[in-house]
Amino acid sequence: MRQATFLQRLIRTKPVDNADQATSAGQAHSLHRSLGLFPLTMIGVGSTIGTGIFFTMVEAVPKAGPSVILAFLLAALTAGLTALCYTELSARIPSSGSSYSFAYATVGEFSAFIVAACLLLEYGLAASATAIGWSSYLNHFLSNTVGWQIPEMLRSPMLVAGIKGMEVHAGQFNLPPVILVAICGFLLLRGTKESATVNAIMVLVKLVILTFFVVIAFSGFNAEHFTPFFNQDNSKGLGGMAGVTAAAGTVFFSFIGLDAVATAGAEVKNPQRNVPLGILAALIIVTVFYLLVSVAAVGAQPASMFAGQEAGLAVILQNVTGKAWPALVLSAGAVISVFSVTLVTIYGQSRILYAISKDGLIPSSFQTVHPRTKSPVSNTVIVCLLVGIVAGLVDSGFLWDMVSMGTLVAFIVVSIAVPVMRHKGIGADRAGFRVPFGPYLVPGLSIAACLYILKDLSAATYHIFFIWMAVAVVVYFAYSMRNSSLNQDQAK
Repeated sequence: MRQATFLQRLIRTKPVDNADQATSAGQAHSLHRSLGLFPLTMIGVGSTIGTGIFFTMVEAVPKAGPSVILAFLLAALTAGLTALCYTELSARIPSSGSSYSFAYATVGEFSAFIVAACLLLEYGLAASATAIGWSSYLNHFLSNTVGWQIPEMLRSPMLVAGIKGMEVHAGQFNLPPVILVAICGFLLLRGTKESATVNAIMVLVKLVILTFFVVIAFSGFNAEHFTPFFNQDNSKGLGGMAGVTAAAGTVFFSFIGLDAVATAGAEVKNPQRNVPLGILAALIIVTVFYLLVSVAAVGAQPASMFAGQEAGLAVILQNVTGKAWPALVLSAGAVISVFSVTLVTIYGQSRILYAISKDGLIPSSFQTVHPRTKSPVSNTVIVCLLVGIVAGLVDSGFLWDMVSMGTLVAFIVVSIAVPVMRHKGIGADRAGFRVPFGPYLVPGLSIAACLYILKDLSAATYHIFFIWMAVAVVVYFAYSMRNSSLNQDQAK
């Protein structure tokens, strides 16, 4: 057989017939199809609702002011356009690995590996960031129930975002998020079905708690809090719509839940039907709750009060009612809510590593599953260790925009994959959803919307992202290109 050229090796694609090979492999490396539509939708909702509402409001509102509502709307619109692309891809290429697998089957191996690096960045840092946010609500809950707070040195990170940049505070360690990550790891090692059931219960509790917040917050609604609607302070280049776009970039990472639904493709019953429906159902539920909560929160509290506010939504309820018990209820709900976000995000990270390993692009140890629980054991343990270390040492202010960067780049590649898939006729014989108005309009709008949000992310975010991409390129050419399963097949 003629040796493939360098370019051919970069753009080689994985046949769609093998895209769902995770379920047909040997017993030692196979996942089990145990998820129906409801738990799958709850995975999407569980990994989305919580982070963008419970703690990024304190980052987003100072950037956009009351127009943070438009930021959530812009993020939801962009995610919705991409969701349509995800829906068609998941119907025609049902697999574990989500946008990584979609890219591998359409635009080629090198692009797929870059997408994988983006996904690993977004999932890993998202899990760390949400675990960090959990700590503040836990502390608020403990303070209002038993009158005890976690000592400052045990709930503060070592690397802190200061006025002049990063500061190192020796002797500090954020212990609560590490404990949370350890509990999530334990649940995931017990098995996917059990974890999904726990997650579904926590998601339902979360939705009830947020409804509770909206009802009470609207009792203190003041329309004057929306005037002026746009951020007037342009000293940091965040006046007007620039602030809206910057805030949208901060909250966009929370829409990672759409990708989390697709990562479960190899463990879903009837994936051609349930994955697309799960993505769309999760998007609708998430968008409705984000808009309701953001309007209620800004209506109940002036935008100037959000900056640096710990356990923000709980404080709003306490100020509106003048009583502690509503804040206590919300803090308890937030503790449960963020638990589910962290659980699903770590789940998604481990399944992406599983998919990459199945393709030979990283060592085979990441695909080994437990014979009884069908969970990738070493994979999950490694993810939890790394997530726990970051959560314990790093200030969450460094993480939000980095997660959004990875999410947006992955969404762009997903949008590109649709016209490529249509052109190549990939999965054309599979029944299921098709993006409306042809293969170019919706994907093109999705790409444009992602680029519009990307332009206002910070310079520091771009610097770190390009360093991470450089590391990914080195790994690909040093290891992955040679050890790829497709490369081994071509060498035979």
